[in-house]
Amino acid sequence: MFKKLFGFLFGNSKKQSSAAGSSGSLRELEAFVDYVVKSLVDNPGEVNISTVETNEGATIQIRCSKEDIGKIVGKRGKTIMAIRSLVSGAAGRQHKRVSVDVMD
Repeated sequence: MFKKLFGFLFGNSKKQSSAAGSSGSLRELEAFVDYVVKSLVDNPGEVNISTVETNEGATIQIRCSKEDIGKIVGKRGKTIMAIRSLVSGAAGRQHKRVSVDVMD
C-alpha cells in the first residue's frame, strides 16, 4: 500500500485507463487513510471511513469514537494536516482533488 502511495506522490505509478484509474486510486487513498487512522486510535473497530464524491472532487470522511478524535487531529492539528497533505499530494498526481475531514 505504501509503495502505491509513494508511486502516486513521486510519479512512479503506472498509467491506468481513466475508468479504472479514477475509482481505483480513490479506493487506494481511502485504504491508506483507513490504515493510518486505525493505527493511531485506541478503538480501531469503531473507525468508519467513507468517501463522498461531488463535481468539485471527493471527500474522505473519518468517523470514530469521540475519545479518538484528538489522536487523529494531533497537537495543533499537525497529524490531520500531515494526512491531508499526503492524500492531497497523491490525488494531485492523478489530477484529482481529494480532501479529508474528521466528522463528529
